[in-house]
Amino acid sequence: MKFLNTIQIIIGLLPVIACANQVTQPQSDNPQRPNIVLILSDDQGWNDYGFMGHKHIKTPNIDRLAASGVAFTRGYSAAPICAPSLGSIITGLYPHQHGVLCNDPVGKTGDPMVRWKLYQPVVSNFEKLETIADVLGKQGYTSLQTGKWWVGNFSSGGFDEGMTHGDPARGARHGDEGLKIGREGMEPIFRFIDAAQEQNKPFFVWYAPLLPHGPYTPPDSLVQKYLKVAPSAHVAKYWASCEWFDNTCGQLMDYVGQKGLSKNTLFIYVCDNGFIQDPNDREDHIRSKYTPYDMGIRTPIIYSWEGKIKPEFNTKNLASSIDIAPTIYGILGIKPPEGLPGINVLDGRSLDERKIIFAEQYNHDFSTAEESLQYTAAIGETWKLIVPNRKNKPKDKIQLYNIEQDPFESRNLADQNPEMVRTLNKKINDWWMK
Repeated sequence: MKFLNTIQIIIGLLPVIACANQVTQPQSDNPQRPNIVLILSDDQGWNDYGFMGHKHIKTPNIDRLAASGVAFTRGYSAAPICAPSLGSIITGLYPHQHGVLCNDPVGKTGDPMVRWKLYQPVVSNFEKLETIADVLGKQGYTSLQTGKWWVGNFSSGGFDEGMTHGDPARGARHGDEGLKIGREGMEPIFRFIDAAQEQNKPFFVWYAPLLPHGPYTPPDSLVQKYLKVAPSAHVAKYWASCEWFDNTCGQLMDYVGQKGLSKNTLFIYVCDNGFIQDPNDREDHIRSKYTPYDMGIRTPIIYSWEGKIKPEFNTKNLASSIDIAPTIYGILGIKPPEGLPGINVLDGRSLDERKIIFAEQYNHDFSTAEESLQYTAAIGETWKLIVPNRKNKPKDKIQLYNIEQDPFESRNLADQNPEMVRTLNKKINDWWMK
């Protein structure tokens, strides 16, 4: 367990309490229909949690979720920026498959109507895909979207209800009214849960607040708390925003508990993309979001269902945000849509057989995958390869890191390991062509 020892030294990680093949896969002749609450943070470093070993950031509620379920510490997003990452979570597809490659279309202006006209083909294509909300709807679920959402109205993702109107005439872009959730309270979700209970329907909640993402406006009491230990004021505000977000997660988890629904509710946690600040600059670090480095794409991923999923702190196996959809379908005992590249991570055999996952990064303003691709990445149990697209990044070198020994990617070992570069590069090419 060299990786575990390394991580414990670096970030003081908690010990493993079970191994992968001991994960409990809920089984039943008549599978239950648990309520599903999907919690997504926005711009948070993979080690910016209490349970991941941060020395100062307090996240007691997400820590509680991690302790009660399967917490994958080696989780990854499919892309290092929110729009394609969220698209992958809701569909179970990689960005080049679902078509939302980055945040804005090439040629956008400050006029939201112009942006919408350019983005409309992407939305139209996305609406043809089967999402988690679509599949759950066929199983009798009612669904709610809140928070970040890039592809038009909430209904484009198959949700029955939502906060995001997507109307360009009202300045819509990445969530509009949905961005109030968490920052201005949790009442829309609470009302939805109450209504679902009155209708005797299982529910699916998409909780994707603009947190801890800027603007960093957490309660002053939290800011003052972190000013005492942070290297700068703007880092203190980010750290405070992490705890602010955690507080809202606690409100949501507690409300479910107060309604007596904890034993029939599956909670899933993931972050859209990583984040790290330069202590001397208000902007994010050069290896933060927008990049294929681990600080741009790594995230813990948690599945918690009281009494159904055996708690495990998994530091061994690779997990991806594209697994969320097939894992939900596996729990429900239903056939997933054709062509999903992810796995049910509660199936220990599938989890142990997986040896590699992938990620991709595009220009912030995108057109097609061929025109906009910047990097692809292959992440294995020990090695990670980052490959630049020669068309858009002609001066960049291929990068190979031993992330077991060097999780912060400080030493490029590509020149010393040409055979590993060739092996992983071939795997990327094979994956891309599927």
